Amino acid sequence: MSQILTNARLATLAESSAGLGLVEDGAVLIENGRIAYAGPRAGLPAHEGADVIDLGGRWVTPALIDCHTHLVHGGNRAREFEMRLAGASYEEIARAGGGIVSSLAATRALSTEALAETALPRLDALLAEGVSTVEIKSGYGLEIEAECRMLEAARRLETLRPVRVRTSWLAAHALPPEYKDRKSDYLREVAIPGLHEAHRRGLVDAVDGFCEGIAFSAEEMAEVFEAAQALGLPVKLHAEQLSHAGGAALAARYGALSADHLEYATDQDAAAMAASGTVAVLLPGAYYFIRETVTPPIDLFRRAGTHMALATDCNPGTSPLTSLLLTMNMGATLFRLTVEECLAGTTREAARALGLLAETGTIESGKSADLAVWNVGSPAELVYRIGFNPLHMSVFKGTQVLKTERMSA
Repeated sequence: MSQILTNARLATLAESSAGLGLVEDGAVLIENGRIAYAGPRAGLPAHEGADVIDLGGRWVTPALIDCHTHLVHGGNRAREFEMRLAGASYEEIARAGGGIVSSLAATRALSTEALAETALPRLDALLAEGVSTVEIKSGYGLEIEAECRMLEAARRLETLRPVRVRTSWLAAHALPPEYKDRKSDYLREVAIPGLHEAHRRGLVDAVDGFCEGIAFSAEEMAEVFEAAQALGLPVKLHAEQLSHAGGAALAARYGALSADHLEYATDQDAAAMAASGTVAVLLPGAYYFIRETVTPPIDLFRRAGTHMALATDCNPGTSPLTSLLLTMNMGATLFRLTVEECLAGTTREAARALGLLAETGTIESGKSADLAVWNVGSPAELVYRIGFNPLHMSVFKGTQVLKTERMSA
């Protein structure tokens, strides 16, 4: 089946194009779920029998990609939010038994089906803003079967909604109470054997970890990365969020897809990541929510040529955020990213951070037809507005999956 989206203005985000890759009078030809042509309407190939959709001059971007989430979990941490408002720090809460570990009991108590059901409202909020691809981590079970159930739930979401899901094994997220002060035992009895089991079940697309003083050291994370590479799995890492712990350099050394957070990254980290192709995934929601004061070194990343992506970091404790549109605004206002960096960061660079750039993230021939159509006067409005969703239509793998009747603002 063929479709033509015509009378469109395109922001292709293609790397071969300048800036956002703008095409003012554009068209997209879709064949069998993939983009067969994207460019000026005047250059559209003849194609008899195609369904033609007139977009009325609306802007079309690649569908958005949320490349860092903890979407699947049990419970919430509203009480800890109140504690932080009263003055407790993230580290103080974690060391007192809160933080990641406080989500453990609620997550362990749920079945795969229940975990998927609790995640659906969060996923639906993302899809309503033109998201087509979501990364989802484990990390709140902290025992083999509970971690596997989290990723089984993530896989199930892909059958319940029109979305592409990429999973990350994040057992090296925190120590459960039964392994208090026994990090090596936990890694060798749970995190690494569990990785092998989850991989055997086909549940793992990548392997992640939390490299921080309150979590795991770079040396400990190297053990996990060695296990991942032995299985042929790519790695990524939560790094340099609360202090400089050597995570970004470790990620670069292992050719990681991404290093995420990075508030305390250095110029050496930026250069190493640029050389290894490791994407800097910036998470302004967490920065905002826990009231951090050190921003990621954006200028260092620019000078080094480090690719930068943006994501919600949707999680119950430090970023209960389910809006990539708001994330873009935060990236611009809090981290001083440009409009182009924000839009690329939630499309092309987010795809790169998931190893999916050959498949999605730009509007180019041969890629999956994952598109978002917007009621805006310019692409900059997607970054500029706060609390406003101008989505007109979403297309996923060539199929229209969501359409609104919103008028232009």
